Amino acid sequence: MSPPKYVDLLVLIAALAVFVLGGLPILGYAAAAAAWLAQRGIQVMAGRRVAAELAAGNRQRAMATIAATTLGRVWLMATVVLVTGLLGEHEDGLAAAVLLLVLFTVSFAAQGLAHLLEPEGEGIA
Repeated sequence: MSPPKYVDLLVLIAALAVFVLGGLPILGYAAAAAAWLAQRGIQVMAGRRVAAELAAGNRQRAMATIAATTLGRVWLMATVVLVTGLLGEHEDGLAAAVLLLVLFTVSFAAQGLAHLLEPEGEGIA
């Protein structure tokens, strides 16, 4: 992975300072951080599996893996926001939702930038 793909993790670390200094709900930060790190782990494992499936010539299985893990990651983050808002205070869920939205936006932009800067012959990341 190239450095632009890790910018979301840097934003996650910087967000801790914003949450602490701004007096924002730490439960919301903790829930969002746990969900984000879990989905990043799933993304890395899925990327390895997709690469192995493509190397074996199984394009349908590779696409099925991408589809299933993408939907699973979205459901994971949405469930964490919902549970955080229901079990904690509503502000906790809102803080988690906003942080996950920012992290997703940064990650999506970084992946697009990394794809544009990627040399022509390389495979998927």
